[in-house]
Amino acid sequence: MSESLCGSWKLVHWKRISQDGSIGYPLGEAATGTLIYTADGRMAVHMAASGRTALDTTDPLGGTVEDRAAAYSGYLAYFGAYSVTDGQVTHRIEASLYPNWSGAEQTRPYTHDGPSLVLRTPPTTLPDGSVVVNEMSWTRIT
Repeated sequence: MSESLCGSWKLVHWKRISQDGSIGYPLGEAATGTLIYTADGRMAVHMAASGRTALDTTDPLGGTVEDRAAAYSGYLAYFGAYSVTDGQVTHRIEASLYPNWSGAEQTRPYTHDGPSLVLRTPPTTLPDGSVVVNEMSWTRIT
């Protein structure tokens, strides 16, 4: 494990950079999140849009299908194991709010400079055919 990545990180931004240079924010510019890397090779990440509407229920699995879909569309989370080699971090996802990622591996180049950590995805083709790079910028909490 890379000792320099171990700890807790707070989301600064999640940018989606298109091949034409335009920038979008999938969860909005005021998104919040936490990324945790442990010394024994475990990791977890949570990212949420700000201003998500509360559900009209006390049951976290309750509410209408539409209300749950709207609420959970503004949230991304997964956990698993990680390893670091040659300036890249690989997340071995055990389970994810987005079920297609459960059981998958995702490798991301990263840059780390003191209290800052930036993870980037390889170029990704979206359903509309556009190609983007997702950039998640973090600042160290602990």
